[in-house]
Amino acid sequence: MEKGLDDTLYGNRDKRGYWTPKRLITRAPVFVWPVQPIKFLRYMFGSPGYIWPRNAAFLVLTFFTIRYLTPSLETMRNFSVGWISLILLRNAVLELLICGGLHFMLYIRRRQQTAFKYNARWPEADNSSFLFGSQTAENVFWTMCSGVPVWTAYEAVIWWMYANGYIARVDFAQHPIYCVALLLLVPLWEGIHFYVVHRLIHMGPLYHWIHKVHHNSFNPGPWSGLSMHTFEHLIYFSLVLIVAVVPSNPIHSMFMLMFFGLHPAIGHLGFHAVATRDGEFIDNDIYFHYLHHKYFEVNYGGELHGLDWLFGTAHDGSPEAEEAMYKRMKAKKYVRGSSQG
Repeated sequence: MEKGLDDTLYGNRDKRGYWTPKRLITRAPVFVWPVQPIKFLRYMFGSPGYIWPRNAAFLVLTFFTIRYLTPSLETMRNFSVGWISLILLRNAVLELLICGGLHFMLYIRRRQQTAFKYNARWPEADNSSFLFGSQTAENVFWTMCSGVPVWTAYEAVIWWMYANGYIARVDFAQHPIYCVALLLLVPLWEGIHFYVVHRLIHMGPLYHWIHKVHHNSFNPGPWSGLSMHTFEHLIYFSLVLIVAVVPSNPIHSMFMLMFFGLHPAIGHLGFHAVATRDGEFIDNDIYFHYLHHKYFEVNYGGELHGLDWLFGTAHDGSPEAEEAMYKRMKAKKYVRGSSQG
């Protein structure tokens, strides 16, 4: 947590209203050479880092949800409207609480106005290019009417498979080292899956048929994160299918689904930091992905696995990276939705 709400101390806002942090984006010190052991340990166990606070928070939510908000395995041995409806209701309420809460605080009450907001403009509320003429209304529609049902469908199938022994279930008490190791690998798998799927749907007609729905939110907010075409939801949440081939515990699959279902609200918040009531702020550095929404053809993944650096599509927020991006686009005769990076 940092002090002071003066965003000019941490970044600059240009004449068009775009706020840019002074601190450049850097790769996570994981897949780097030469190795950086001190930075690696600080990243793994420090804050903000690999475990704390985000992954730890979603893991706690996962344990709570399994313990108190999920039907018994015995109940889920047979598909029925009853228990699936309960899971759908639970997921919808969680989505409303997180997306709706953040949207109310930052976009309706506008508690900190545009301080630390990457784009000084607010989501458009009178634009015919959006469903119902409103970006927020369109985002809510795709999130609640497609995203949450698809998430629930995957969860219901996975629980049914666990309950009937169709996939291998590993007990934490009997294999604690394996289960903890697998848990630590979940965020890495999430990042790789997201990158591969994301690159795929930026190719040729797939962008225009599918991914364009998500990129309608040029100026993203909390409801934009899960605002996707239904086909994109289907491949987005498919990351959980790995448990069909990798022995696991329901905690692993639920952790994946909870993170992919709820974290996009934070990842598309639109604010670099969130003010607290005592005048301090909580760092929410999501500039890497925000640049993807701004420029479309950079930063397809995240800082963890470094695949954008490997394939030359990383943008660290610097003028040099911007110049390199435009040169790359010009050299490849860039057309949005092409397979070019």
